[in-house]
Amino acid sequence: MKAAKVAHLTSVHSPFDVRIFHKECKSLAQHGYEVVLIAPHHTDEIADGVKVKALKQCQGRLSRMTLGAWRMFREALKQHADIYHIHDPELIPVALLLRMRGKQAIYDIHEDLPRTIPYKHYLPRWSRWPLMWIVERLENAACPYFTALITATWAIAERFRGKNSRITVVHNFPILDPHSPEAQFPWSKREMAVVYIGSITRNRGIVELMEAMSMLPNDVPLRLKLAGTFSPAELQDDMHALPGWERVDYLGFLRRGQVADLLGRVRAGLLVLHPEENYLRSMPIKLFEYMAAEIPVIASDFPLWRQIIEAAGCGLLVDPLNPPTIAAAIERLHNHPAEAEEMGKRGRAALVLRYTWASEEERLKQLYESLVGDPAAANCMPAVTIQPHLSTRETN
Repeated sequence: MKAAKVAHLTSVHSPFDVRIFHKECKSLAQHGYEVVLIAPHHTDEIADGVKVKALKQCQGRLSRMTLGAWRMFREALKQHADIYHIHDPELIPVALLLRMRGKQAIYDIHEDLPRTIPYKHYLPRWSRWPLMWIVERLENAACPYFTALITATWAIAERFRGKNSRITVVHNFPILDPHSPEAQFPWSKREMAVVYIGSITRNRGIVELMEAMSMLPNDVPLRLKLAGTFSPAELQDDMHALPGWERVDYLGFLRRGQVADLLGRVRAGLLVLHPEENYLRSMPIKLFEYMAAEIPVIASDFPLWRQIIEAAGCGLLVDPLNPPTIAAAIERLHNHPAEAEEMGKRGRAALVLRYTWASEEERLKQLYESLVGDPAAANCMPAVTIQPHLSTRETN
């Protein structure tokens, strides 16, 4: 029997994005599907059993959402896939055109997009709330026409309950070999450093981190290893002017292997995002990567994060808008290394037990199996099926 063909589509992400390529595409390929990933790239290639079909990179958002979308649609049709899986809201029109041609289409919702719009610095401030209102209604209107929805968190799934009858939660948990710890150095040989990895923005707490580092006593010789890209770019110049920058080692953007190496050499991971609606309900992959690396976490005291961190006993919770409390948490872990090491070990143990990609891979596989074996799924409206794991909370 011929393997079902799957086409993943992204116009925004790198073709080797961790969730799209390393988790979903590779998992489906390993389960016997023929997988094609259509994405901006410099050349066609085959990687880990996934065929990467390169599209020309567009210059600017408007070009990407018009000319780029048209190129994406044409290439998608050429693939004659059984299932199309889109990863970007701007590709919703492409997916709906495919549905009109009788194709199956999955919308993979990585984040609650409308909730992020008020904090997008590149948009004029006056436009953000009206645009949020418009985007939410457009997304809600389109979702009933998808064959299925995948959401990265239970909270996002709740937003779409009743708008599509086939919803599956596939968390962005890390790929992990439970028999191979990430930790590379004994605790006593680790650098006197804490780390933040990810997008570097004001609403992700970079200013408060700078202030906290400047408040550490002189006899606490800790450095902040900062990895990621500043957004906007001029924010980096603003941070250079703050006293805390004297304790920063800025590493820029790191590849996956470099991230793993860095996490294996430091003593704590920082995640002090501001209490914005989208962050309050998120489950950031960095939290779980810190746990995987056996380092304690210093994180914003959000209700969902509190459940995870307190249950595991793997870190300290702080007010992300209060730099003295962040500094106090950093100092405490420095002054109590045995306690910090135990927190890291407990975090790793909790991760292996509850928060790995293996369980999410199984959910993805079950959804695809249900679509491949369901002739009704190719019709204009999805079949009436409620996925049982929708009601499962993230912290179960």
